[in-house]
Amino acid sequence: MEDVPQSREGFIMGDEEEEQKLSVSEVRRTIATSLATAFGFVIALLWKEVVLGGLATAGVNLAGGTNLTGWTIGVVTAIVLTVVMIIFILVISRWGGKK
Repeated sequence: MEDVPQSREGFIMGDEEEEQKLSVSEVRRTIATSLATAFGFVIALLWKEVVLGGLATAGVNLAGGTNLTGWTIGVVTAIVLTVVMIIFILVISRWGGKK
């Protein structure tokens, strides 16, 4: 049996049409992922305003200020919200993974 030269991706060199189809498929998948990520950023920016408005309504000053107390409140608020969001992500991931 003779050795058939293979391309970098492991496809037989004479099979360029199949390689091109896979390449187009990969480009489409990459574009779709990029668009989904962009839409996610838009959603995040919208929710940012909602969260900041809610925190302002609750009287939480996120500007931090120049004193240690204001900065400490900002750090604690950021940590608490981060933990809560991670819990939400885990719950939603488990819910979305159920069959």
